[in-house]
Amino acid sequence: MAEGNEKCSKYVYTQNRELSWLRFDRRVLEEAGDINVPLFERLKFISIFCTNLDEFFMVRAGSLHDLAKVAPDEIDNKSGLTPKQQLEAITGQIPELILLKKKIYSSVMSSLGEEGIHDLSYEELHSFEQKFINSYFNSNIFPVVSPIIVSTHHPVPHLVNKCIHIAVLLKDKKGKTAIGMIPLPDSLPSYVKLPQTDLRFIRMENIILHWVDSLFGSYKAVESCLICVTRNGDLSLDEDKFEDDEDDYRLSMAKLLKKRDHQSVVRLEINGRISDIFFDKLIELIHVKKELVVFDECPLKMHYVMQLEKELSSERRSTLLYPKYYPRWPEDLTKAESIIEQVQQKDRLLFYPFDSVEPFLSLLSEASERKDVISIKITIYRLASSSKIARILCNAAENGKNVIVLMELRARFDEANNIAFSKMLEEAGCQVAYGVPGYKCHSKICLITIRTGTKMQYITQIGTGNYNEKTNQMYTDLSLMTASDKIGLDGTSFFHNMLINHLDAEYQEIRVSPAGIKTELSALIAEQTEKKENGYICIKANALTERSLIDQLQKASNTGVQIQLIIRGICCLLPQVNDHTEHIEVTSIVGRYLEHGRIYCFGRGSEAKYYISSADLMTRNLNRRIEIACPVHDEDLKHQIQQILDIQLKDNKKASFLDSHGNYIRKEDPSMETMNSQEYFMAKSMHHPAEIPVLQQDHIFHFHHFIHLPFLSEAKERG
Repeated sequence: MAEGNEKCSKYVYTQNRELSWLRFDRRVLEEAGDINVPLFERLKFISIFCTNLDEFFMVRAGSLHDLAKVAPDEIDNKSGLTPKQQLEAITGQIPELILLKKKIYSSVMSSLGEEGIHDLSYEELHSFEQKFINSYFNSNIFPVVSPIIVSTHHPVPHLVNKCIHIAVLLKDKKGKTAIGMIPLPDSLPSYVKLPQTDLRFIRMENIILHWVDSLFGSYKAVESCLICVTRNGDLSLDEDKFEDDEDDYRLSMAKLLKKRDHQSVVRLEINGRISDIFFDKLIELIHVKKELVVFDECPLKMHYVMQLEKELSSERRSTLLYPKYYPRWPEDLTKAESIIEQVQQKDRLLFYPFDSVEPFLSLLSEASERKDVISIKITIYRLASSSKIARILCNAAENGKNVIVLMELRARFDEANNIAFSKMLEEAGCQVAYGVPGYKCHSKICLITIRTGTKMQYITQIGTGNYNEKTNQMYTDLSLMTASDKIGLDGTSFFHNMLINHLDAEYQEIRVSPAGIKTELSALIAEQTEKKENGYICIKANALTERSLIDQLQKASNTGVQIQLIIRGICCLLPQVNDHTEHIEVTSIVGRYLEHGRIYCFGRGSEAKYYISSADLMTRNLNRRIEIACPVHDEDLKHQIQQILDIQLKDNKKASFLDSHGNYIRKEDPSMETMNSQEYFMAKSMHHPAEIPVLQQDHIFHFHHFIHLPFLSEAKERG
């Protein structure tokens, strides 16, 4: 009995990672249900929710399906569940999410209709619009659609991952049934905007659905529906099977990508009501289990929303979208002067997207042209599709600089993009390497080496986000630029170690996983634990899953250490659990911009230690990836980082608290002024900040001030 109680107590303050992911995704969907969010932005949040859920099934559910086959008895160390039990728990959560999405989607589309924006079926079109669509179908659609009747001579067509197909139950003149399939061609647009209207449109699948009866010759369409399969997107690269040659590695990655579209089906989405007979035939043809089928009355793909946004008139954009925000050039940097020289005078910190990425681009561009710069070294995980950074690196190589690029080809869903960029960079004269076998290189570091006479000087940039100008305008991230000799020498050692596959090296200032970051975090937590009620820990990250750190934080809480975690997404630690995590608060912020920065803060006041990092507190990041955490020493920058944490902890507009059951509850405190942290950062300069009081202890852990979102409380109680 004692052993059973001990086993049970292991999971009392932790929750399953997959269920935490789904609860976070629900938070995204809740933004779509917030009437204070501009109307079209709410539609975009539904689209983001769908994309997140797609990735969840491709990556997490896909991995669990694999694990259930190869290691069915493996136990999740946060919940005690086997892979099969985790899949069952996931399956139980999905219907409620889909139902909530339908409710919010219907409300949003109804409101958009009042604004003159209509997503229509063929039957809802005016007669002149039907004539237009009839002509469009005959001229543009009929020549490219490829209907097929499944038979011994025509096997089931390959169902491409996340591509919509129209499935049709057919009957011939003799009464025999068959299944027809029509894939939506990639060459066709997602929707057709109707003429002589403001913004009335019909999605391509609804056009073809109307014409189904005429596409199968003598067969009669008895019933039809839209279907979409999601395939396991988790790719495993067995590097031992590949040659050491770089071209072979790149070629092997390209071949591996082709396999993604042929992996097992982990979800079948069906849009439309169908008979049991039709349903049974479909799942038999697709080879999918009933429990993996999701019925969804909303659009099965919502990528069209981003294109639809471009159709909005300027008048509508002003009311239906967030006001346009232009990232500012930071006040403590002068455009007219050398960025390199300004960084040599003082460390600088950019806070994206509120600060522009242009100062870093200027730094890099200046380095590519200066004669005293001898090398530029950089790690790349994700680049913008038309990357200025890639072009600057190519220019630097063409100018005779030694440019070394550690390119991660295994950045999930960006593999093909990175393969193409690696070829371009090589052709320009850059030396491209692919990191350490078995470890993704997720670190964000750029090292500029300057030769002045016989002396070497360094400019090192270390960030929390990717070198991607597009996401720099959408994600909140930090970018440190420093002329510190110690950090520069660490950067030199880092690139040297990566090129010789040396992972266990020690550094003066920076910490590098898999060997260094978790060890440092563990030591810093232990240091605060010794201070008991005088200890303080504040960590901002995207996710927390690493069990050993969770247990350390729990022990620190039990000694009285105050712990504030700002975790945007997955959080396997449950706060406020009696006798376990009573001194731990977890905040999640979901707003206009994606919270992406990682900050580690240990202690208060002059004794506080600050780090920025590329690493979330996840098992994969700390144990199986190459990540960098860098200390911040400049007092002004420490103040800036502390202000970021303080403002986010005061957020009671877009922030929610995680409760002891894993549910997110919106903050509301009548005694505090309304605070939307992202809007604050947009309005205020972080480089000449107004004095803002640091949070007092009486503003911490006031759970009686929490509220549920309107119309979501009942569902949350069930959750």
